[in-house]
Amino acid sequence: MRAHLHENWRDIPAQARGCAAALGNFDGVHLGHAQLVHTLRETRPDLPLAVVTFDPHPREVFRPQDPPFRLTLPDERFAALAALGVQHVFQIQFDEAFSLMPAERFVEDVLSNALGLRHVACGPDFAFGHRRGGTVSFLAERCGELGMGFTSVPVLADTAGPYSSTRIRRLLQEGYPDRAAKELGRSWSIRGAVQHGDKRGRLLGFPTANIALGRHLEPARGVYAVTVRLPNGQTRQGVANIGRRPTINDGQESRLEVNLFDYEGDLYGQTLSVALHSMLRAEKRFNGLDALKEQISQDAQAARAVLNAELAGQ
Repeated sequence: MRAHLHENWRDIPAQARGCAAALGNFDGVHLGHAQLVHTLRETRPDLPLAVVTFDPHPREVFRPQDPPFRLTLPDERFAALAALGVQHVFQIQFDEAFSLMPAERFVEDVLSNALGLRHVACGPDFAFGHRRGGTVSFLAERCGELGMGFTSVPVLADTAGPYSSTRIRRLLQEGYPDRAAKELGRSWSIRGAVQHGDKRGRLLGFPTANIALGRHLEPARGVYAVTVRLPNGQTRQGVANIGRRPTINDGQESRLEVNLFDYEGDLYGQTLSVALHSMLRAEKRFNGLDALKEQISQDAQAARAVLNAELAGQ
C-alpha cells in the first residue's frame, strides 16, 4: 500500500483521518523508531498506521548556528517510514509560531480535532508543546479524556544503551557507517540533486556526481564504498569522497563526490540516494594529481572488493 504525505495539518482529507499514529522527530528512522512503529501496529492492527513528525527539526529552529546534524531529510525519512508500512505521514511545519502552541492545544487542536487520531503512541522521553511542557503522562491523560487510545513504548536498547539518533551520529562522525547501519537497519544514505562541479574528476579519468551535503550531518571526511540508488530505482556500486579535496586546494565546504562504476549517462539535476557502506580511508593530501589519480584507482578497487564481499555474504 502506497504511503501518503500530508504537510498541512489544518487540511487533512477524510480518508486520512482515524489513524493510529506514532509521534516523534524520527531523524534517521533507526531500529528504535521501527520498534515504536511495529508496537503501534501490533496494538491497533484495526487502524491505518501513521506517523506525526516535524520539519524542520526543532533544533534547527532554536539553534540555527549549530552545524548541520540531520540523519534524514524529509524525502529520505518518508521513504524509510513507508518501508516500515506507515500509510500516512503527517509532517507538521515547525516554526516559531508553532513552537508557541501550548501542549494542551497540540493534543486537542492538532492530534484530536485536525488529524482525527484514534490512538497515539510515543517513546517515554517524548516532550511537546511550548517549552516542551507536555509530558508523556499528560499526553496519556488528555488522550483518554478525548477518546483516543494511548501507548507508551519502552526504548529499544542493547549493551551500549538505548538506540538513539545521537549515538548513530557519533558513529558516522567517527567513520563507522557499517556500525551505524546495524542500528539503522539499513545503510545510512545522503539524498540530493547532482550539481555541476569543476570537472576535475573527469580529467582524472573518474567522473563524479557532486552532491551538496546541505542540512545533512557531515560524517568523517574520507573515502567510502557506496551504493547509489538512481531515480529509476536501479542501484549501482561506486566509490565516494566526502571532504574538501585538499590535494587541489579546493578550500570550499565539504561535499559528496561519487563515482558510479561502469556507468555512462548524464546525471545532472537528478536526485540520487548514496548509501555509505564502509569507510576505506581518511581524507589526505597527495603530492600532485598523478599520485591522487593512482590513489583513486586503488580506492575504486578496494570499494569493489568490499561491496562484492558484502553482496556475497548476504
